[in-house]
Amino acid sequence: QVQLVESGGGLVQAGGSLRLSCAVSGIAFGLNTMRWYRQVPGKRRELVAGITSGGDTNYADSVKGRFTISRDNAKKTVYLQMNSLKFEDTAVYYCNIRSAYWGQGIQVTVSS
Repeated sequence: QVQLVESGGGLVQAGGSLRLSCAVSGIAFGLNTMRWYRQVPGKRRELVAGITSGGDTNYADSVKGRFTISRDNAKKTVYLQMNSLKFEDTAVYYCNIRSAYWGQGIQVTVSS
């Protein structure tokens, strides 16, 4: 059974930082690209960042220079370091593997 469990969300003031974690089990973590998405009510889920098995990364334009995705294959965990947070980063954040498997989502709220 594939499980993805996110943690690290919460409430932060604009300009602050948070680090999200996503622990993965039940699948060959090290062989797969990992992605973070986010969604706000009434809008489509959008890709925030991705990291391949080889460590190559990509980011949405809106977060480039502020967010960093990383992975620890030994811990089967992917991270999203979010700095200089803005009100518009407020969303539910999801981690994803192989497109089909999703975490339960974690709320990030940035107060202006």
